[in-house]
Amino acid sequence: MIPAMRAVRLHAAGQPVCDETVPDARPAEGEVLVRVEAAGICHTDAHYRKDPGRARLPVTPGHEIAGVVVEKAPGVESPVAGDRVAVHYLVGCGDCRYCRAGAERFCARVEMIGKERDGGWAETIAVPAQNAVAVPDAVSFAEAAIMMCSSATALHALRLAHVRPGESVLISGFGGLGVSAVQLAGVLGAGGVIVADIVPGKLAAARDFGAHPLDASDPGFADALAAATGGRGVDVAVDFAGTPASRAAALRALAPEGRLVIVALDARPFPLDPYRDVLAGERRIIGCSDHTRGDLDELMGLAAAGSIDLSRAITRTVPLEARAINVVLDDLAEGTSHLRTVVLPFS
Repeated sequence: MIPAMRAVRLHAAGQPVCDETVPDARPAEGEVLVRVEAAGICHTDAHYRKDPGRARLPVTPGHEIAGVVVEKAPGVESPVAGDRVAVHYLVGCGDCRYCRAGAERFCARVEMIGKERDGGWAETIAVPAQNAVAVPDAVSFAEAAIMMCSSATALHALRLAHVRPGESVLISGFGGLGVSAVQLAGVLGAGGVIVADIVPGKLAAARDFGAHPLDASDPGFADALAAATGGRGVDVAVDFAGTPASRAAALRALAPEGRLVIVALDARPFPLDPYRDVLAGERRIIGCSDHTRGDLDELMGLAAAGSIDLSRAITRTVPLEARAINVVLDDLAEGTSHLRTVVLPFS
């Protein structure tokens, strides 16, 4: 009998994920086998479930993964069995100029775990040893898991914006990425952080994290934002909301030489006056694609030192069951007050 394990799989876009029993994962050359202790549920997963062509189907989703190494392939030196690791979800070719420079997100042959490769909504997963990120003992598996996407992408976006000490930062959308961005902006020395959202519970949570919350649905939002910055505008805006309105508002809120970083996945155009919105103030619009391995290592150090606390970002945990995961994906598609949800396969 072939050993088997539990997994939650996606077979067709527009259909719910489903429970399956699949063959146990096995580590190939250069890989390690990880027992999954925590796997995040990301808004991107809701996109994969909804839209055809987003993922290579069928697939086991889940790209925010942390657990314990249980086996390594012959020839792999580290990590070893018993090591606590999280998983960098981008697997590049390893040979192109981008991979050699640590920019595998631009590799022409890159594959994403949970999208083109089976992911972490399963009991175990085999991953390249080089994609294993050491998790300090002071960091929980659930926190380590969400760092692999939401926190890392938030850090990468702020790095792309070159946030300088004392600068003001606007965060549009206070979900899993936003809660990380607020803390990380503080670590980078931001002089003040404003959060724009439309969900009252999220605005209240933003205040608890030390940000200045503003209701983006309020007709007086633009005036309130101007007042919050003394009429000057914000130096950096990061768009996690992904709506035409949120992007246009963030761009127009920028001070001269301000930077807008677009992170959220959304193909809809947004209104833009090239002279007024960009040229006259020498503002910049920057795209953010994923993150780097260096971002992940930096995050682990910040979490271990207590500089960031991601435990408060995890507002729900669910078992490795399709029914529970579909509820979370429905919530993400429709809008939810939850920040981050994590699957705990063995709880």
